[in-house]
Amino acid sequence: MPNSSSMTVFLLLEFADTRELQLLHFWLSLGIYLAALLGNGLIITTVASCDHHLHTPMYFFLLNLSLLDLGSISTTVPKSMASSLWNNRAISYAGCAAQVFLFLFLISAEFYLLTVMAYDHYVAICKPLHYGTLLGSRTCVHMAAAAWGYGFLSALMHTANTFSLPLCQGNAVDQFFCEIPQILKLACSDAYLREVGVLAVGVCFAFGCFVFIVLSYVQIFRAVLRIPCKQGRHKTFSMCLPHLAVVSLFISTGTFAYLKPPSISSPSLDLVVAVLYSVVPPAMNPLIYSMRNHEISDALRKLMTGCFQKQ
Repeated sequence: MPNSSSMTVFLLLEFADTRELQLLHFWLSLGIYLAALLGNGLIITTVASCDHHLHTPMYFFLLNLSLLDLGSISTTVPKSMASSLWNNRAISYAGCAAQVFLFLFLISAEFYLLTVMAYDHYVAICKPLHYGTLLGSRTCVHMAAAAWGYGFLSALMHTANTFSLPLCQGNAVDQFFCEIPQILKLACSDAYLREVGVLAVGVCFAFGCFVFIVLSYVQIFRAVLRIPCKQGRHKTFSMCLPHLAVVSLFISTGTFAYLKPPSISSPSLDLVVAVLYSVVPPAMNPLIYSMRNHEISDALRKLMTGCFQKQ
């Protein structure tokens, strides 16, 4: 059996064994990837280049979320597309380690940022008179920097720990990208338990963030139900419920993927769960957070109109 010192490549999961299905997977993945690029790219361009009415904490955090979504889906999907198009499952050892690091860096930072966005919603709805004080420009920058910093340190710790383990169970990764739980299956004997313990600590932190998000929304919903205007309640619910749904999907599928018992693991189940936490949120977040937002839509319309008028 090969060990980690002699291993040079990993073999990623093959979606199909016929050329027609491989090409179908390529075109479907390309459509999803382009939709994510377009949606998140439009948000970044609109918020960054528009006038000052979108330069608020909510849109600043949304800009960061779009950057993280662009990065995370670009880390996994293009390689999977290339594998199907060229019928080549191989990824180098260094490439696999880089993919693990970048993906963990981006999704860890994203979850921390989603927690910050929940706090932003809570302050905006429950403490509107203190919004400018609690979420000043310097505070927002520090919160965003903390999200990126946490993601970097978390990814560095997990990647270094995972790839320091001896691997002696082959080189086939049962996933369409290099995912830590699948790499741990290749570890020798009980060596993987060290990284499982580190993962458990990380998941506990994520669960703490999730509890904070839920408690924030409990307070938000209590405040919303006291709003006498039905239209005001509907607007607030339409903003908060999609955010809570995305966070719930993200944390539930991510936790299941990283801490599920080996006895219930199967390639098809692992694949579905991985798609739900790694592909669906980056593709859906632009629609959920922004395209239903009238301020973003109006700013985007003005931006596009200005571009056409210049031509």
